[in-house]
Amino acid sequence: MASVRGVAALCQHLSGLTLRVTPPAATSMLAPASCAALQVRSFNIYRIDRPKPSDKKNYRYQVHYPEDGQYTIKPLKTTKLAGRHPETGRIIVGTLGGGAKRNYRWIDWHRTGPTDGTFLEERIIHIQYDPNRSSKIALVGSGDSLRYILATENMKKGDLIKTSSYIPRIPVRPKEGDAYPLGALPSGTLVNCVEILPGDGARMVKAAGCSGTVLRKIGEKVVVQLPTKRELALDPKCMATVGRLSNITHGQQHIGSAQRSRWLGYRPVSGLWQRKTGYHGRKIRPLPPMKSYEPFKEDVPFTQYTVNSEGPGKPIIPSTDRVT
Repeated sequence: MASVRGVAALCQHLSGLTLRVTPPAATSMLAPASCAALQVRSFNIYRIDRPKPSDKKNYRYQVHYPEDGQYTIKPLKTTKLAGRHPETGRIIVGTLGGGAKRNYRWIDWHRTGPTDGTFLEERIIHIQYDPNRSSKIALVGSGDSLRYILATENMKKGDLIKTSSYIPRIPVRPKEGDAYPLGALPSGTLVNCVEILPGDGARMVKAAGCSGTVLRKIGEKVVVQLPTKRELALDPKCMATVGRLSNITHGQQHIGSAQRSRWLGYRPVSGLWQRKTGYHGRKIRPLPPMKSYEPFKEDVPFTQYTVNSEGPGKPIIPSTDRVT
């Protein structure tokens, strides 16, 4: 009984101290129970693999890309994750699991063309369904190269689409399916697959039936309104595809049965959840302010020196709500 009290007192004493490197000789003097208690008190194991709000990872499946890294239109094999972390195996998203087998079609998100005023013409070979995304995809070819892109609403087999990275003095007359920089498009143009940084690939407006709108120009920035009515101030060199994405009735499809929901890759639910209709007073919040994206700056390497033998071992001001 005395040993249990001693271990509890030791853990209570160690929980208020800062974590320091302990020599092997001193570690062997602690009891195994005290070491386990110290390990649990040091961090919360449950929060290790929890994703952050900005950490948009895919916990549904893992794609096996070619070892050489070369782009290909061949369907790639996937491994289902069922909501688990690919490295630790912990469940991150508990609503995912099961589903039909599917292969991955590699989408080329970089629509870049010549900058001398000419165009890169590509012909649409066929439009097909993709099980990994809501909108349809189109196989396009130019010369001896083929690639997959997202299909727009009125895109048909045999059409020619153009891609240009040149920004003229007068805005161009856009055609659906063509890709231009935001600085070359007139105000009011519907766009999709919008880049947030030049050359970084499409990041915004990629869901079925969605489209953004080029609103205006402010200084050296072009303001684009997303489907959520939020406004972004982007660089004029950011590429975007003209038009609205295909499969516009995707949001109106009815699941109909629990089996179809399972086939889509969602685990069964209790059925107690009800969609909020706003009848009891949903809060109407104002739109967030306009957001602007800048190129990433490389971190400058630095060396930090710390002397453990000088200064207090813990903050002088206690961590309480008291005003000091």
